Amino acid sequence: MNIKPQATGELTKLGELIENMRIAMLTTFEDDDQALMSRPMAPQELCEKGAIWFLTDPNSNKVKHLQVMNLGFSNESDGTYVSISGHGEIVNDRERIKSLWSPFARPWFPDGVDSSNLALLKFVPHSAEYWDSTHSKMVRMLAMAASIVAAKPIGMGDHGNLNVL
Repeated sequence: MNIKPQATGELTKLGELIENMRIAMLTTFEDDDQALMSRPMAPQELCEKGAIWFLTDPNSNKVKHLQVMNLGFSNESDGTYVSISGHGEIVNDRERIKSLWSPFARPWFPDGVDSSNLALLKFVPHSAEYWDSTHSKMVRMLAMAASIVAAKPIGMGDHGNLNVL
């Protein structure tokens, strides 16, 4: 994912947390029963204004419920997890689509940037919560064991909230 320079420290922190995460789980309401559905999405860019951009099919179910969305990022090997709440917007700007196009999207959009079912999903974050352990997996395991023995969190890493709106 391409991370642009951000306007605030909180957006910069968000970019640092997710920059190496290639897949996000996008959660939306799926139907009128308010059931939640998550699907994997490949973020293309975190733009200067903090929006996260995806290539999408504008006819898919996920774009029927843009008002409330959540992105979940996970990097188990680094011990980093991020949950971002926000809303979505569909953008049909062909020049912007060309600038964000990736050959890896061709299986879903066989006609490339000229695919009739290709648009952009602009995810606008409102807030984010993260869990980040800068330690190796072995150190995290030892911290977990120490936490179990002590019955309280010990050396489990950083946890915080970001107001990114």
